[in-house]
Amino acid sequence: MKFCSHCGHALTIGIPPLDNMPRHICPNCHMIHYENPKIVVCSIPTWETENETSILLCRRAITPRHGFWTLPGGFMENDETTEQAARRETKEEAGADVRISNLFSLMNLPVYHQVHLFYLAQLENTNFAPGEESLETRLFTEKEIPWDQLAFSTIKYALKFYFEDRKKIQNGGNFGFHTLDLTK
Repeated sequence: MKFCSHCGHALTIGIPPLDNMPRHICPNCHMIHYENPKIVVCSIPTWETENETSILLCRRAITPRHGFWTLPGGFMENDETTEQAARRETKEEAGADVRISNLFSLMNLPVYHQVHLFYLAQLENTNFAPGEESLETRLFTEKEIPWDQLAFSTIKYALKFYFEDRKKIQNGGNFGFHTLDLTK
């Protein structure tokens, strides 16, 4: 950030009074410009049949990681809840209608200034299709997931947590809540 979005003056970096972090400060209008982590919200959309559970993945049509598989998700917008963001991103990227249920995982990525949230979701039907940011959408069973072609480590962890919990449920357990700090 080089210029004040309030008055257009060149910014300096300093620690404001009663603060302990360097911030962009406008010496003209004294506006302090805070930079905070971005929230990325994803869903884990599932389709249940008698024999198995499948997960809906999207193959990315955008950078970063063009051509790799991911869960539907993206940056939260202003004026929406995290659940609304998960539903919107699933519709935008996979053309899928879902029922959002529990918040399943929170992953901190301080090096990228991001927090990733993953919601459990159930597909309302199998009418899905790639959105503008996806090359392809497809249901995968656990055995079919292209683990070496997943776009991001957070996706791998979310799916790993999901399938571990799924096995616990078959033995009378429940889905847990998972947190993880990815520092590198």
